[in-house]
Formats: sequence, structure tokens, C-alpha cells
Amino acid sequence: MSLPMRINFDDKDYTYMIITKGITKETSAIQINLNGVEYQLGRNLKGDWDAVDATINDHTELLKAIGRNIKLWYRL
Repeated sequence: MSLPMRINFDDKDYTYMIITKGITKETSAIQINLNGVEYQLGRNLKGDWDAVDATINDHTELLKAIGRNIKLWYRL
């Protein structure tokens, strides 16, 4: 497991962990743990990271923001 990362979204702080090891520009899927629930982020046609199998109850906008955060952190 990696160290917890933080993000502020809609004036709330969230903590998540990146489970995937060795993220590079060739990585096509990233596993994260957000509030005890694991999500898989995948790259879409535009190159942005979205939740692969998120439901309406999941925070899709938050997951997109986490994807942008990871993209900037790892310079993807």
C-alpha cells in the first residue's frame, strides 16, 4: 500500500490510497481505495481518468477529480 493522499472536493477533505504499483504513461488502469471502497480508474479516449464501473451512488465527480490529481502527480 502507498501513503494516503488527500484531495479537497466541494469544500470537504477526502483521503484515498493508490493501490496500483509502478504507474507509468503506459498504465491503462489504476486501482484506488476511497473510504474503504476500491475503485478502478481507466483512461478514456480523451486521455482523462474516469471510474470504470461507478454507479450513481458513487461520487463520479470526485473520482474524476482524483483521476486528474493522479494524472498531475505522475505526469501522465
